[in-house]
Amino acid sequence: MSSQPHSVLSWVVRRTGLPLLSSRCVACRSESATAGEGRFRVNANGHLLDVWLLVRCVSCDRTSKLTVHERMPVRSFEPSVLDGYHANDPELVASRLLDPLLARRNRFTLDWTGAWRLDTLSAPSEEAWPVRVEVVFEDPVPVRPERLIARGLGLSRSEAARRIKSDVSLRRPTSSGFAFTLVADH
Repeated sequence: MSSQPHSVLSWVVRRTGLPLLSSRCVACRSESATAGEGRFRVNANGHLLDVWLLVRCVSCDRTSKLTVHERMPVRSFEPSVLDGYHANDPELVASRLLDPLLARRNRFTLDWTGAWRLDTLSAPSEEAWPVRVEVVFEDPVPVRPERLIARGLGLSRSEAARRIKSDVSLRRPTSSGFAFTLVADH
């Protein structure tokens, strides 16, 4: 049997919704908030704009604001972006929510539980071993490769670890693409 992969499969990690925010609520001290449908608040003060992303506490329903832009000159915004803020564009909401600088500035982390899926486009055939699998992330969903691989193959994590060869750390969360080789079960 050849050690070179006989077939290459592609897996894609896709966002199915917006993740929850892990941030302490000032009213009830709960740790979860949601961006819901995603709404911006834009406030003008002369020629300066403030833009906030509105989030709601999952426990007490209190609305809070995440600062997106503070005291920015109106002319510094591209017209399409400014229109997106006014129209509450869902893609603009997602891009701002997934921005690590916004998370750091507003002191929150993202909880991706239930907000992503793994699309395994095909299954390995029984005679084509070993199999090379390339994993692509459409959004920065942090997931441990060993859990992702076990889920995609329908195996336990220990069984998956025994049958794969990879150049990436399987126990450290990643949100960038990687590849691994799956060997036949003997």
